[in-house]
Amino acid sequence: MDHFPFSKTLTLNLFHAPVFTPSQISAHNFPVVFKHRHSTLRTSFLPCRDAFNLCSSIFGFKAWIHDKFKLQTSIRKHGQRMMPSGSDIQQKEDLLHKVVLSLSCEEQEPEEVHTSRAVLNDSNEQVSIETSQITDRSVLSDPSSVPGSFDSIGGVPSSLPENEYHSYHRHGTPSLSIAVIGATGELARNKVFPALFALYYSGFLPENVSIFGYSRKQLTDEDLRSMIAGTLTCRVDHQANCGDKMDAFLKSTYYLNGGYDNKVGMANLNSRMKHTEILPDVNLLQDGSEANRIFYLSVPQEALLDVALSLADSAQSKHGWNRVIIEKPFGFDAQSSYNLTHTLLSKYKEEQIYRIDHLLGRDLIENLTVLRFSNLVFEPLWSRTYIRNVQVILSEDWGIEKSGRYFDGYGIIRDIVHSHILQLIALFAMEPPVSLDGEDIRNEKVKVLRSIRKLGLDDVVLGQYKASATDKTDIYLNSLTPTFFAAALYIDNARWDGVPFLIKAGMGLIKHRVEIRIQFHHVPGNLYRDRIGHNIDLATNELILRDQPDEAILVKINNKVPGLGLQLDTSELNLLYRDKYNVEIPDSYEHLLLDVIDGDNHLFLRGDELEAAWSILSPILREMDDKKVSPELYQFGGRGPLGAYYLGANHGVRWADD
Repeated sequence: MDHFPFSKTLTLNLFHAPVFTPSQISAHNFPVVFKHRHSTLRTSFLPCRDAFNLCSSIFGFKAWIHDKFKLQTSIRKHGQRMMPSGSDIQQKEDLLHKVVLSLSCEEQEPEEVHTSRAVLNDSNEQVSIETSQITDRSVLSDPSSVPGSFDSIGGVPSSLPENEYHSYHRHGTPSLSIAVIGATGELARNKVFPALFALYYSGFLPENVSIFGYSRKQLTDEDLRSMIAGTLTCRVDHQANCGDKMDAFLKSTYYLNGGYDNKVGMANLNSRMKHTEILPDVNLLQDGSEANRIFYLSVPQEALLDVALSLADSAQSKHGWNRVIIEKPFGFDAQSSYNLTHTLLSKYKEEQIYRIDHLLGRDLIENLTVLRFSNLVFEPLWSRTYIRNVQVILSEDWGIEKSGRYFDGYGIIRDIVHSHILQLIALFAMEPPVSLDGEDIRNEKVKVLRSIRKLGLDDVVLGQYKASATDKTDIYLNSLTPTFFAAALYIDNARWDGVPFLIKAGMGLIKHRVEIRIQFHHVPGNLYRDRIGHNIDLATNELILRDQPDEAILVKINNKVPGLGLQLDTSELNLLYRDKYNVEIPDSYEHLLLDVIDGDNHLFLRGDELEAAWSILSPILREMDDKKVSPELYQFGGRGPLGAYYLGANHGVRWADD
């Protein structure tokens, strides 16, 4: 067989250099080449045999030439360094690819091969590679006809379409595959994919990333790309290369129809992922290559276990880490949550599981620990000695139309209080952790949750908004579904003994607000008491951490009014993020997805945290169900049920947001 059917000599004039004989072309002659044995061309590696040692040199040589093309052919335009067009690079890559394929190894070197001269010189930017005579010009348009092409080269399946070859990753660099299970759902389309693109656009995703959408719908890659393209936006504060970045992101996004058998579907997903990963084998593992995977399970609660177990058996990477993201709710009650956790831990390790609550990805959460542990002025005050009460407020001005039947089944306690509100309190009240490591922080959080006193009906207020006759926001509500919950919690430990933590979470209220208010004790023997007036509560010092409507840190103090006489006033020292920082604040999903990629799990619930949270709420949930407790009605767009004000008064607290 004629293994080198070339009919003419191909010369790539890249730089002038001395000529080496074939015996001189080996690994030690090109230390730079073999220090970086990788390729972004279409082949992972060339199979080299003992009879033709030149082949192993050619592999690294090809990669080095490719890098030279990309590095040295850039030009200056308008004062900026511009890279060559994609079509130019592709043409050069194709040419190099075909030349090197023609030098694939066989048992004996063909006699008709007049070995090329390879010329290397870093100072002059030119390479000349001359091959033997070409007798079949069809090789230029059909590289698969060359021996050792895609079908025979390990690591590159010939079944992939041409436009997917760009996703093959650099040898020796860990690859990352992200699969969004339930890719056609509203959450995936409107939150997950846009967050992934925002990370990609800002450079937070690794170069070797591929994104897969998985669902039961009959779609193609292009269908998925068209579906999500309209939801992708670039940063307002830096729009450079927006279109190019978006095109690159979409080309790295693929779709798989999983069908109705998740075991088969996950096996197919695993196979598809391997096509775009570095597949570690005996050669690649020497360079420490890894194929890491993240699975975002955006699926209904009833389908979660089947998907998760099938994934564990059939789609996990064997040559890197695997991380699974699970959306709330994490069970319906303590028993169902225990069963869910127990089943997941039969297939996964706890450190692989990331239970996500998007509300925990807000900057307000991170500011809790930063403000306390990095400012000496606050840390000594963080106890019952100085703090009179803490108020955690989450109010929404819209109804449940966005959550529909899901909310009707779970209600505001299971949906918001169980994870978000209790996690806020745990982060706020925890002891200083040993370090910022996720496990150290979670160790302290679970101690707080286990110290919270059990709730009874006297400690809570349940409410449900009533809509007008023309308002359809309550279309999914039954008569007992609470849309408002207020409670007084106490942490029975030395730091917080006797300090009420008042929480209020509601929907259909007058204003959208998310904040934590820390009210301090009154000044003992205050010399200016007579100047303050009768309502001393209005003069209480407060620290306010606000996430909505305007992200801010506020400190409420008393000060003298300018002018003659002595009149006191209450003012706020404020740090408004929009004024201080001229940047776009990332969405919470961006924050949390980046944490998953980095392996930072401190904002994700651990199994024992779930158990501790359910132990707080389960008694009140059982009592509500057993006694068929009816929630207090309140007007949609109002301030909530009156019972919340009486609850605060019973614990000596006036709601500060009013």
